[in-house]
Amino acid sequence: MTLVKTNERIDEQLILNSPFPSFLMDKRNQVIIWNQLCEDVFQYSFSEFTNNNQIKTTLLSTLSEHSWELIASRQDIYQFENIQLLSKDERLIDSSIFIVPSNYKGEPCTLVICPINDQLKKVNTTMQELIDLRDGLTSTFMYVTIDDEGFIINCNQKFLKTSHWTPKRVIGKTFWQLFPDTDESKEVTEQIWKAINLGNVWHGEVEKVTKDGQSYWVNLTAIPTYSATEHRFQYTLIEHDITEEKLKRDSLEKIAYIDPETGLMNSYRLEQVVNEKIDDRLSFAFVYISIDKFYTLKEIHNVQIETSFITEFVKRMKIYFQDSTMARINSNEFVILTPLSEWFIQGFLHYLKQNPIYLGNVAVPISLSGSITHSPKDQSNFTELMKASLKTLQTVREAGGNSITSLSSASHKALHRKSLIEKRLLLALDQENLEVLYQPQYDLSREKIIGVEALVRWEDEEIGVVSPDELIPIAEETGLINDIGSFVIEKACNQAVEWSKKGLGLKVSINLSVREFRDKNMAKTIMNSLTNTGCPAHLIQIEITEKFALEAEAESNIIKQMKILANEGITFVLDDFGTGYASFRYMQLLPIEILKIDQTFIHSLMMSDKNQKLVNGIVQFGKSMNITVLAEGVETEEQLQQLKQFGCNYIQGFLISKPVNEKEIERLVK
Repeated sequence: MTLVKTNERIDEQLILNSPFPSFLMDKRNQVIIWNQLCEDVFQYSFSEFTNNNQIKTTLLSTLSEHSWELIASRQDIYQFENIQLLSKDERLIDSSIFIVPSNYKGEPCTLVICPINDQLKKVNTTMQELIDLRDGLTSTFMYVTIDDEGFIINCNQKFLKTSHWTPKRVIGKTFWQLFPDTDESKEVTEQIWKAINLGNVWHGEVEKVTKDGQSYWVNLTAIPTYSATEHRFQYTLIEHDITEEKLKRDSLEKIAYIDPETGLMNSYRLEQVVNEKIDDRLSFAFVYISIDKFYTLKEIHNVQIETSFITEFVKRMKIYFQDSTMARINSNEFVILTPLSEWFIQGFLHYLKQNPIYLGNVAVPISLSGSITHSPKDQSNFTELMKASLKTLQTVREAGGNSITSLSSASHKALHRKSLIEKRLLLALDQENLEVLYQPQYDLSREKIIGVEALVRWEDEEIGVVSPDELIPIAEETGLINDIGSFVIEKACNQAVEWSKKGLGLKVSINLSVREFRDKNMAKTIMNSLTNTGCPAHLIQIEITEKFALEAEAESNIIKQMKILANEGITFVLDDFGTGYASFRYMQLLPIEILKIDQTFIHSLMMSDKNQKLVNGIVQFGKSMNITVLAEGVETEEQLQQLKQFGCNYIQGFLISKPVNEKEIERLVK
């Protein structure tokens, strides 16, 4: 708004012939001259203002009280920019207006000139850029202007169309009347109002209501602006309607998170709810229920079991576990989050007997296996709760099912430790906190150490020593066994090279799993390690288990990779021989050069003639196949002499040495 002091006499023809919509008001703000352009643009005829119909409540109804005070003073020329004029057909027309204090026929009056914004181009390029920017925003987005008390003083046509308001009705309403009358909405509007009153921009997704109470959603940006002339703030709300997008998103979320048959949450949504409860530090029982022999029931009762039966079962769950959260994990398994006590949860089995489910006239016999895990008492996150539940279910089923129970405190501690090992193992691999020790392998005929077995060891600062028997199964389950294998291969190759340079010539055995060899690039990876470390292939031996051998027998890709490595000079050792697999076909298919007698046979070697005959038989079997035989777990001189008598080639065990570091190996060899 700009101002200039003046007091002009007005010629009526000047107003009537003005190139802009123009009119004259007397001291009571009654229209006394109204040009044709006013009628054309604003749709009001002059006669509509002759019966006390003040222009203040029609065309100029969007002007603030402060603006009318300036007009009434009739002391200066004022220019009001970016004003909205209300047409008879309730359109808001963007304009500037000039207020010129004048005299007409000897009476004080006010000349009003209304240059319409879209009919003007300003020479000032900076100002024109701002006008173009404003026009672009107002044609694309809804906007509403409110004063520093929260009253609506301006809006555009897009806002009116979406909100179902008319200009006459919405001007003068408050900011808060545009939002739903709910506690959640009140909290959001207070956040917005607080932010803009502090001079900050607020942006977010909010729910609003139309004049007739219908909800719609907008992305709202609230921007505070300061009027240096009026010495007060105004706030502009720029809005983009996202109602359709939100409804689609909500629909997709419902599909993604809700089981369509029962209306219960699915496992994805369950995880979110559990995490929210944990974040809020709430205590609850995580009850996992599985319907026993479900597929047998399906076969007996045909397709009805998947419709009527499940629906009736869920009804009974909802009645029994009132005020509890429920989810369907799969066709016959459910989870209930409840504050109820353990004895009450177990009573669900009795409730089902008292309230059987009928298909036709036949009562369906129901057997449930269930687990109860408490959070945070037993387990502290969703993954741990699920693992504990499945572990309990396995125990219940092995005992015959039809029971809802919980794991012992010791079992929960074991599961927690397992989970902790999984987490810490990632860190250990990243920081190379694993250690490789070496156990000597002794040649009985030459009476010297000819090789070592590389054994990974891990002592964590948080969980202490993790034995290989504990570590390897967890590594295989989590898929980290490949990372451990790569770590050990690199360490072993480097160590073999170092010992070779010192003239020791020790072979290094590495334990690898069938899972690692399912990687079709495993042979290439090992050969790359040999190349990168400069390690000759003949210094490396790969130990595989009988289980590995049995599975490899059925997978041609594994056999192919083993033969590639054997052709390069790597030796394959069959570990744990005789521990439960009767097939010997893999002895023909796989390139095995060393057979390792499991330590369980060696520990009982001196206990009976039968045990000695068994071990001797394994040694002779190896010799007949032209395979070197190594006995592990040798701890006494008696065992050594007996194995030597049988013709065993190598031994390994505490009699020679426990697993030690590379420096100790060098001392033993020398």
